[in-house]
Amino acid sequence: MSEKELVHYEERDKIAILTLDDPPANTYTHAMMAQLDAAIIRARFADHIEVIVIIGAGEKFFCAGANIGMLNEVTPGFKYCFCLHANETLNRLEHTPKLVIGALNGHTVGGGLEIAMATDLRVARKGGGKVGLPEVSLGVLPGTGGTQRLVRIVGKATAIELMAEGQTFDFDRARELGLVNRVIEAEDRDDFLAKVLEYAGQFTTPGKATKAVGLIKRSVQTGSELPFELALTLERELQQQLFASEDAKEGIAAYVEKRPAVFKGR
Repeated sequence: MSEKELVHYEERDKIAILTLDDPPANTYTHAMMAQLDAAIIRARFADHIEVIVIIGAGEKFFCAGANIGMLNEVTPGFKYCFCLHANETLNRLEHTPKLVIGALNGHTVGGGLEIAMATDLRVARKGGGKVGLPEVSLGVLPGTGGTQRLVRIVGKATAIELMAEGQTFDFDRARELGLVNRVIEAEDRDDFLAKVLEYAGQFTTPGKATKAVGLIKRSVQTGSELPFELALTLERELQQQLFASEDAKEGIAAYVEKRPAVFKGR
């Protein structure tokens, strides 16, 4: 019997769409995380793909986190490896030198928020659902990078408060906290996805230097974890790569010639 497809991979022009699909709540098992891992690698190696969008199937959920039924049945050793692999998968998102947008079409809680926090930009559907890390109600902590990514986004005191209380809240509150970059009005999921793809399109060629976008991301994602002087060293090395690129030559020439730049992502 063939393996169930839990992560759909689709390409629309220069954008790869990764859809989490395991009804009713798009909870993830190791099988889903392995498919997400493979999809990230596929998009990474596709030269024509410039932006990655992650969204949930259906109208109600982006992702409600790890499958609790699965966790209830497996051994502690499996749980450890499950968390380790999930960490590696989400790290791969951050390490990929392409912009990753989390399209939060519905409830984004627990491990679902942990997936979302590993994306570079998060766009949410207004009124689409709740967001939060309520793992404390299960007697555990957010163990797929949640404690570490949340503190880097909202600060120590707020992160501890949100996780210790197990709060869930709407996307407007998430926007105020900096967890979400923007909240979009949409009639339904299809309308929301269309608006997210329109938003994502601004980060693609020929209008945007995608090599620069990718290295801006890498400089921030890696540099923010380094001592300041080392981070500046990383920034200089990445800048040197861009100075040698076709897009930098085009961008500088276009500025001097007072014309719109036509970027190629090279």
